[in-house]
Amino acid sequence: MFNYTFQWRQALQKLPQLFDGALVTLQIALLSMVMGILLAVILAVARNSKSKLIYAPATVWVEVARNTPALFQIYMAHFGLGSFGIHLSPFVALLAGITFNNAGYLAETFRGALRAIPDTQTRSARSLGMRPLQAFRLIVMPQMFRIAFLPTTNQMVWAILMTSLGVTVGMNTDLAGVTQDINVRSFRTFEIFTLAAVFYYFIAKAVTIGARLIAWRMFRY
Repeated sequence: MFNYTFQWRQALQKLPQLFDGALVTLQIALLSMVMGILLAVILAVARNSKSKLIYAPATVWVEVARNTPALFQIYMAHFGLGSFGIHLSPFVALLAGITFNNAGYLAETFRGALRAIPDTQTRSARSLGMRPLQAFRLIVMPQMFRIAFLPTTNQMVWAILMTSLGVTVGMNTDLAGVTQDINVRSFRTFEIFTLAAVFYYFIAKAVTIGARLIAWRMFRY
């Protein structure tokens, strides 16, 4: 027989702690995206290289990132590296795992965007006297980011949700970690996890809506 008594007032008193955890979640997600984008650009260029010495390592990275669970990647950063004497804190291990995953997925997104840009763009830039790196930075990259902008937004949402895996390596300051900590002390599982889910939902929706507004403002023409 159902005899659970909801105590929302007690749960709502924990909102400041959940909000602090949400800020840490956003911090991890943003850092992982910034580093992931930088690595993904390098991987995307390497994946388009004709040199096997450059192409092969980038391909291994992408294949592992895209075809193994994100939890496995976080475990390897925390426990796997620890076997070799490299001990990462839960925060750093979680950040490293999500960054590794982001870079793998975004590399393929950027590689597809690069292939959508006609070669004539680069040749025209070179004919104007630009060096190869200068042409890539000033002509190709802006177009690549424009094409890949919305898919990159989806990866940002995925990064936010991936931060919840940090509880498996002892992360207790992000939203999922704070939620779990409050739960074990209050035993208000339904209420606390419902509030956490609402936080995740609104963070993800805010990112999605914000990205659409930015795209509408910047890419109208």
